[in-house]
Amino acid sequence: MMLDVDFVRAQFPAFAVDSLRGQSFFENAGGSYPCRPVIDRLTRFYTERKVQPYGPYEASRLGGAEMDEARTRLSAMLGVERDELSFGPSTTANTYALAQAFRQWMKPGEAIVVTNQDHEANSGPWRRLEADGIEIREWRHDPETGHLNPEDLEPLLDESVRLVCFPHCSNVVGEINPVVEITAMAHAAGAFVCVDGVSYAPHGFPDVGLMGPDIYLFSAYKTYGPHQGLMVVRRALGTQLPNQGHHFNGEALYKRFTPAGPDHAQIAACAGMADYIDALADHHGLQGTPAERATGVHDLMRAHEVRLLQPLLDHLGAKNSVRVLGPRDAVSRAPTVAIETRHAGRDLAERLAPFGVMAGGGDFYAGRALQGMGVDLAKGVLRLSFVHYTDQADMDRLMSALDEIL
Repeated sequence: MMLDVDFVRAQFPAFAVDSLRGQSFFENAGGSYPCRPVIDRLTRFYTERKVQPYGPYEASRLGGAEMDEARTRLSAMLGVERDELSFGPSTTANTYALAQAFRQWMKPGEAIVVTNQDHEANSGPWRRLEADGIEIREWRHDPETGHLNPEDLEPLLDESVRLVCFPHCSNVVGEINPVVEITAMAHAAGAFVCVDGVSYAPHGFPDVGLMGPDIYLFSAYKTYGPHQGLMVVRRALGTQLPNQGHHFNGEALYKRFTPAGPDHAQIAACAGMADYIDALADHHGLQGTPAERATGVHDLMRAHEVRLLQPLLDHLGAKNSVRVLGPRDAVSRAPTVAIETRHAGRDLAERLAPFGVMAGGGDFYAGRALQGMGVDLAKGVLRLSFVHYTDQADMDRLMSALDEIL
């Protein structure tokens, strides 16, 4: 079975907007187009439910019910319990709140493992704990390929390590890391695991419960939704960490690590992401539990992306003036492709714009990863990132434009 891309694109109002016609969007790693169910739910909430939720009157009751619906349906798709899923203002803010909880919970001399492949959001907050006596150990990627080798993690693990943090895939290297294998290694050493899924989740919701990490984070605005950070914290860990919310919310797991007041409308609108996944599952005849249907949609998305990605990797790999970061095999990576040339990444992005290609250049908050691969941060990289709503016409436009500017 193949993904019905025409059906997919019909779910996104952006593709019917006159100002975006003839434009191909290749900066999806920075944020995706929102799907129609999310826009409709957000509009309805602001129009009909913009009151304090969970009150005794109808508008309030309905507002609270829509917020609950988002948590219930998305947690089921992710394969976790309803109260193990939290919503916060961003993944960066969510990680910072978690880091504060670990700072209070850990003892000086205990250790956290981080990588130099991460986006700063899943590296910086943990590294700051070094000022409180927490040892920070860096698991480094290969300087040539960007590959994060699990064998290099093993020497870093001992009884003092309490947490291992790594990305499901890097937002510049793109290689998909083996979450199940790494999680098993960390758990065997007695450590918990925090996975940054921001750059992976746009390519299909993972079954977090099946993979096994204790924390999994991603951003709704990159998974076709509003600007929220979604955070899974499994109960075995979450009940041990100190409460970071109001003291009277400490017994509610999903409130323990979101100290700010929730954005009611955006949480409610996140149910639109579940609407979208369900619509794709129904259209393609996928059956089973919510997690099984979401996995089926994930597989359709990934297969479509792989079909489009491999020709791009081959096309770029044939150019002597281009260094492609990460694997050249589409199956082993996400369709987030960073390239280094003698030109600054931002300059290349500007040169692509007249051809109808929307892309970005810079370091993408992944300075440690790029420096570890010898990239000059003053120049940065051109990043070309797409998702399952990208079609062959977009790819043809991109490769034609690249031939003109490189």
